[in-house]
Amino acid sequence: MAELAVDKHVKYILAVEKNKDSFESVVMDHLRMNGAYWGLTALDLLGKLDSVNVDEVISWILKCQHESGGFSGNIGHDPHILYTLSAVQVLALFNKLDVLDIDKSIVSSCTSCFAQVSKLDITGLQNEDGSFSGDMWGEVDTRFSYIAICCLSILCCLDKINVEKAVSYILSCKNLDGGFGCTPGGESHAGQIFCCVGALALTGSLHYVDKDLLGWWLCERQVKSGGLNGRPEKLPDVCYSWWVLSSLIMIDRVHWIDKEKLVKFILDCQDMENGGISDRPDDAVDVYHTYFGVAGLSLLNYPGLKAIDPAYALPVDV
Repeated sequence: MAELAVDKHVKYILAVEKNKDSFESVVMDHLRMNGAYWGLTALDLLGKLDSVNVDEVISWILKCQHESGGFSGNIGHDPHILYTLSAVQVLALFNKLDVLDIDKSIVSSCTSCFAQVSKLDITGLQNEDGSFSGDMWGEVDTRFSYIAICCLSILCCLDKINVEKAVSYILSCKNLDGGFGCTPGGESHAGQIFCCVGALALTGSLHYVDKDLLGWWLCERQVKSGGLNGRPEKLPDVCYSWWVLSSLIMIDRVHWIDKEKLVKFILDCQDMENGGISDRPDDAVDVYHTYFGVAGLSLLNYPGLKAIDPAYALPVDV
């Protein structure tokens, strides 16, 4: 079995940020905030966060903040709850949450329909049924429920939303197979399951989950190669080493999969020459899969990696 190529992965992550003209940088321009979270968190798990200039990162993040309080994927783009969580997570990585005026920007006491306010304040994005919209255009998804709950929990402001209604909406997205979809009646998907289970964990509501039924569905995601897929009959993908594994850990069913085979699958997806991790062996690497590969190995207690929290998706010490 190959070993984790730590130094090469660090070099790869730093190179992606420095080479602004590369294909990867160009196509990720609109979601650079997410990319910053993936790359920087991977560096922290590898013990190499000191490889970046903290002041430069914080300065750029604050330039992505809108008057509404929310953050965009990059300077000059529209704010969205997806990027807002990534911004808060990165600030937490550097212990710089104090740069935010939380009461004035990220969190608002306004509970009216956010269409009546021009803000991307997280509390204003909660709908009457307890769900959350991603931005001013109103798309609803259980991803946004997790993001809102995770973000407000990090900021110690979970009491600013109607948690009971938020939990009720998430439970309305539970399916007969024990999994969760993006909206009521939506197909069970490992990514959505992480979002729903994570949100329920952060609100102390995991007792609503049928852990054996959901655990069975999740452990069935492991294929012969040892990798995990997101839905039945799909190919394995390194990113599900996070989405599936973290969910299994939160419901205490991680012992139902073969951890050693999963470790081998992740390590086989490394580019041993140039660094980075891909979705499957011999595919092109990217920052997204590099982070989730490292995060998955952290959940598997791989030697030398910092421990990561399965609900917050941040290093435990953060």
